[in-house]
Amino acid sequence: MLNMDFSKRVVIETATAQWQPSPAKGIERKLLEREEAERGRATSIVRYAPGSHFATHEHPLGEEIVVLEGVFSDETGDYPAGTYLRNPPGSSHAPFSEQGCTLFVKLHQFSRADREVVRINTNTAPWLPGQGGLQVMPLHSFETEHVALVKWPAGEAFKPHRHYAGEEILVLSGEFIDEHGHYPQGTWLRSPHASKHTPRVDEETIIYVKTGHLPVPELAY
Repeated sequence: MLNMDFSKRVVIETATAQWQPSPAKGIERKLLEREEAERGRATSIVRYAPGSHFATHEHPLGEEIVVLEGVFSDETGDYPAGTYLRNPPGSSHAPFSEQGCTLFVKLHQFSRADREVVRINTNTAPWLPGQGGLQVMPLHSFETEHVALVKWPAGEAFKPHRHYAGEEILVLSGEFIDEHGHYPQGTWLRSPHASKHTPRVDEETIIYVKTGHLPVPELAY
């Protein structure tokens, strides 16, 4: 198991993490959290070499993807960098990449009742006004889970706040900052239930952020 204690804060600079081979030729991974080898919950950065492909496979508890570089494809279409995808529990596909791509992938983490298929090109989807000077691009919500992109203008600071059922961040551009450290592009952060911080940025920064999806300990309040 890797980083499966959800009561602990985890920070990984994926740019310096080592690539590891996957079962498919030409496809490598940087493992961020993993329940067991090739089964169960997993979060990874995945890189497809040009012309590589995975055999048809099923996602018993769903798959969530952010295309970071290149073009990702399967039998449903071609998805360029900036695409956000959700494949619901029980779905299957045979993914490939003709020119190569890099992905942020989350497996086996959906509620069985979350059946929505999502395909969003974040390059063209609208930004909505958020608190202060923030802009928000909602991507998906189900029960307590909320997923969005958040754009921070240079010099923006946010009020101290707690994360009910946790928070997960992938820094897509710029540098995210809080009282615990500085997190450059590519950094993955997972903060547990009831964790608290006061985030800010010095330069324009875009983050993927998911909240309300981690276990809440009994008698937490």
